[in-house]
Amino acid sequence: MESNKLEKNLGLTAALSTLIGGVIGSGVFFKPQAIYTATGGAPGLGMLGWVLAAIITICAGLTIAELASVIPKTGGMMMYIKEIYGDKVGFVSGWVQSVLFFPGMIAALGVVFADQFVVLSGISYLKLPVAIFTILILVFLNSLGSKSGSLIQNISTICKVLVLVAFIIVGFALGKGNNPITSPMIAEGVNPVSSIGKILMAIFFAFDGWINVTALAGEMKNPGRDLPKAILGGISIVAAIYLLINVSFLWVLPASELANSVSPGSAVALKILGPVGANIIGVGIMISVFGATNAYIFTGSRVLFALGQDKHTPKSEMISKINKSGAPGNSLIILGVISSLYALSGQFNMLTDFAVFSIWIFIVLSFIGVIILRKRKPDIERAYKVPLYPIVPILAIASGLFVLINQLFTSTLLAVGGIVIMLLGLPIYMLMDKKIK
Repeated sequence: MESNKLEKNLGLTAALSTLIGGVIGSGVFFKPQAIYTATGGAPGLGMLGWVLAAIITICAGLTIAELASVIPKTGGMMMYIKEIYGDKVGFVSGWVQSVLFFPGMIAALGVVFADQFVVLSGISYLKLPVAIFTILILVFLNSLGSKSGSLIQNISTICKVLVLVAFIIVGFALGKGNNPITSPMIAEGVNPVSSIGKILMAIFFAFDGWINVTALAGEMKNPGRDLPKAILGGISIVAAIYLLINVSFLWVLPASELANSVSPGSAVALKILGPVGANIIGVGIMISVFGATNAYIFTGSRVLFALGQDKHTPKSEMISKINKSGAPGNSLIILGVISSLYALSGQFNMLTDFAVFSIWIFIVLSFIGVIILRKRKPDIERAYKVPLYPIVPILAIASGLFVLINQLFTSTLLAVGGIVIMLLGLPIYMLMDKKIK
């Protein structure tokens, strides 16, 4: 086994399950509270928000799929940035993902998994130990090889989709269906402009994580063909599930009640199935979050591995070393340690807000990169091209700028903190660059 090469043993199914499993986490169960609070308890604008966010995310997926087919390398977005904007910007994008985004999201998911455990067990003092144990056990299982990580992802994704489908069916079967779903659009006296901004930010979090699957390109048997299919198919499946489950929520409870519930999913289950049903949904939420955590560990370790191969990272040879199972073992350990340290904060929302801003800077640059690459290399072979070019990429860019501007104004301190950590990558790159030369 070469010390710096991952085996190409992943197919379309692994990529699809990684995307679906990484996107569907806790957001679909908890975000309806924020959405319907923003509308003042009215359902219409909230449901419109889910449709708009689905369309925008599909536009984003259609755009990135072109880069995935042209630059099918381990590391995904980091490699796109490196190819289009140069080594220095590529390194900084990998740096941000490795020290901030992936550890922050893994920690946040570990915390929400532990929160749900506490709700079901009542043992509050185990919250942080459970969060850290969840992270470390997944790191260990992924260290057994990419097939192991992929198997965990496939099983957890199947389980979570079955739970969601069952939830949708039971909601429609046992719900009374006498609550309004599309009207009124918004409560009287609520500003629709600020409301739609809050709604979209909440829903974008529920869709977050789809781009991470691109980090697996170097381990896929045919990434140029299968990665675009996984991106488009995965986002479409997630969007359909999200729309159906939100209609089923309203089929059971009015938007005004969902706005006042800390856990709308559990509230709906309690209404139609009683306490036992609420506990079953609680277990379903844990399965969902477990699978999402695995997806972030699976893909995040590949980005850190690619960063180590860049040679501008301290201890790069150690970071890019493959273990006996063919997995990036040291990258997994480093990612697990950083994530566990972040998890000690116990703050889900803070961790997600901290992680999201900086990564969206590079997601927007990737969207713009499709247009740059079209002009710079018009004759390069493209197994897949963005449809309705350049309209679709422009819509993706506009949505990304919306996320950045919104985060800058609503979570200013965390956004600035993310920028500072991002910029710390520059002196590290320049110092290591001098050593290499």
